Amino acid sequence: MPDDDLPRGATGDAELVVLAAGGSEHAFRALYRAYVRPVYWLAHGLVGNPADAEEVTQETFLVAWRKLPGLDLAGDSLLPWLATICRFQSANRVRRQRRDRLHTTAAADEDLPATVDVEQQVIDERLADAILREVAGLSELDRAIFRLCATEGYAYQAAADELGVAHGVVRNRLSRIRTRLRTVVKEST
Repeated sequence: MPDDDLPRGATGDAELVVLAAGGSEHAFRALYRAYVRPVYWLAHGLVGNPADAEEVTQETFLVAWRKLPGLDLAGDSLLPWLATICRFQSANRVRRQRRDRLHTTAAADEDLPATVDVEQQVIDERLADAILREVAGLSELDRAIFRLCATEGYAYQAAADELGVAHGVVRNRLSRIRTRLRTVVKEST
């Protein structure tokens, strides 16, 4: 099977993981496109700046690419696994930056935070975990709507066309999903 073509119907994460683990760059690109935004925002919350968040995001997907052959996906979504890798990569980056600051006798680098707000990192991690749990508890259709609209930036009608449902279904369900997630955010802060 050529790398550019995915078999028809190979759109679920589990199928894409199997194909990517077998060396399909096209399948891995599909997973990357599906999850790069949520991974970036999680990284940004953990490391605190866009440049480091971009680096952590790339490191997360590099580690994921290397570890896919041994992955046994337990669930419908690759996001919890990627979030775990992202948290480890973020922690490694923060530790590396702290170590570099301690061992550098030259002028301080203004781009690095002077202190790491550990309490805020713990809160951000708990919030990300709570959101991931809430999204994992959604119905299959709601998860698909959330993925398309919230992470991939689809408009209501485009998501409705992709899923074969009415525009109003997408609009109403996404409104309920956002309300649920706002409740999770309020309860977690």
